[in-house]
Amino acid sequence: QPACAPHLPADEHPRENAREEQPAEGGGSLPGAPVPGPGAGAVGLPAEPPRARTPSREAEADFYCVKWITWKGERTPVITQSENGPCPLLAIMNILFLQWKASGVKLPPQKEVITAEELMAHLGDCILSTQPREPSEGLQLNFQQNINDTMTVLPKLSTGLDVNVRFTGVSDFEYTPECIVFDLLNVPLYHGWLVDPQSPEVVQAVGKLSYNQLVEKIITCKQASDSSLVSEGLVAEQFLESTASQLTYHGLCELTAAVREGELSVFFRNNHFSTMIKHKGHLYLLVTDQGFLQEERVVWESLHNVDGDSCFCDTDFHLSHAPGKEGATAAPPDHRLQQRQVDQDYMIALSLQQQQGQDPSALSDLELARQLQQEEY
Repeated sequence: QPACAPHLPADEHPRENAREEQPAEGGGSLPGAPVPGPGAGAVGLPAEPPRARTPSREAEADFYCVKWITWKGERTPVITQSENGPCPLLAIMNILFLQWKASGVKLPPQKEVITAEELMAHLGDCILSTQPREPSEGLQLNFQQNINDTMTVLPKLSTGLDVNVRFTGVSDFEYTPECIVFDLLNVPLYHGWLVDPQSPEVVQAVGKLSYNQLVEKIITCKQASDSSLVSEGLVAEQFLESTASQLTYHGLCELTAAVREGELSVFFRNNHFSTMIKHKGHLYLLVTDQGFLQEERVVWESLHNVDGDSCFCDTDFHLSHAPGKEGATAAPPDHRLQQRQVDQDYMIALSLQQQQGQDPSALSDLELARQLQQEEY
């Protein structure tokens, strides 16, 4: 079943996009030839990251619990999930709920459970509201074509989307029909899987290729007789293996610079779509795990490093604690000191990154991160 995981078709003319799909049992891994699945092969990521699974229909996964938070002075719904399959739909819908003043999407105040059909209906209404006001025949025809394309894509939002990152920019994706949903709703789609420009060998090996194209290149290079091609393939392969978390230090810095203050967007990482916001120069992901349904103080999760070591925050972005940990009721001054330390470290990193851009002899992103980590210790 489709889920959030890129794959490579095994036919002679591979598609230019990565389908988020559940791998065949045993899982494909890089390096190596595609592992045959039901009707198609698949090449998985090295150091296989956690894959988002499509929820079972028999488990009534079409129902999602609603978490109510106070957002900008208003009671606002957040749709939670217990499985990762519907993450594209939920990421987009949570943006529409958080910016309800602009989108007009709201739920009855006492609603605790919502179905996929209801979410689709809200989404469809929102897309139809984007119809251009100008009576121009060309604009109307273009809008109608976009609507037709969108109707084909909508069902995939609850199972998995075709996305294929390019390693050259945080907004660079291979264009697929699914991208039209983000375009029509004016929802930015980002990722942070970038090549460090201070690693010329990697830049040369990866170039402007998409993920799928890079996997094809690695397989081709490994079979080449030219030693330089083999070497280039090994460099590209090492890049995928060392960045299996799908976020790099350079990507995180570029992401922080590219996202506008207060902007709500969708962030793609580890084959998962998340709702993201930038607040006071820092990035946060909306916590949608159903396990936090009753935790009012756990609303956002900081995105400030590539290793997954994050901090939970409440709706006002004040530092919180994950449930069950000791110190969950620690004195507020400690929380503020911790938050200030995190903020200070991050601002130092960004400042050094800017200096690094002006000084060719500066440290690479990875060396910079290691140095900062040592100083923190």
